[in-house]
Amino acid sequence: MKLLEDKNVIITGASRGIGMGIAQVFADHGANVAFTYSSSEAPALELEKELIAKGVKAKAYKSNAASFKEAEDLVAKVLEDFEGRIDVLINNAGITKDNLLMRMSEADFDAVIDINLKSVFNMTKAVQRTLLKQRKGSIINMSSVVGVKGNAGQTNYAASKAGMIGFTKSVALELGSRNIRCNAIAPGFIETEMTDKLDEKTVQGWRDGIPLKRGGSTEDIANACLYFASDLSSYVTGQVLNVDGGMLT
Repeated sequence: MKLLEDKNVIITGASRGIGMGIAQVFADHGANVAFTYSSSEAPALELEKELIAKGVKAKAYKSNAASFKEAEDLVAKVLEDFEGRIDVLINNAGITKDNLLMRMSEADFDAVIDINLKSVFNMTKAVQRTLLKQRKGSIINMSSVVGVKGNAGQTNYAASKAGMIGFTKSVALELGSRNIRCNAIAPGFIETEMTDKLDEKTVQGWRDGIPLKRGGSTEDIANACLYFASDLSSYVTGQVLNVDGGMLT
């Protein structure tokens, strides 16, 4: 059963990691996927080719979601390329610039807020008009367990992800009467190519501290997104789903 047959989806920051995993699972479920990348074109074009081979429409766009103008331009291009309809927006683009507050620069704080949080404002505002006209849509914001509980050395990242949760709940209240839902996902320790570069002993220590005794996969996050994007969650909005193996239990 394909849960997103012929749905048009925008995913920001999808050329690798969690975003790529979401794009792949959504294409498997029949979604047409427009996704963004910020730097390397080759991996993005490779993913575009892979998704098209699954029998759906897919297109990669170079776009900086931290820029409101680029967010507006992106939405306009997607509407032109995908027959004037957007069904799902997944705000996934994000970075980290970790440091203790005492050593954190203003530039590193601002960069994380701009890319992780302001991008959510930019993309949601840019797509809102289309969703309001359609009187239907799903917005999914990629927060983090760090946004729920905080983490030493990540004040900028935690602030951006906590802000995303407040934004999600507010948008759910504003747009619910138009049948537009807005939810957030808070991933825990997810194993990607970035964690592959870490010391195995350190990674195993993190796994041992999780009730399910393993790190999550990009597919675990993609499946949670699939729930929020599809009609399975048609009566769910303003919620934060922790996908963390029980880390915050």
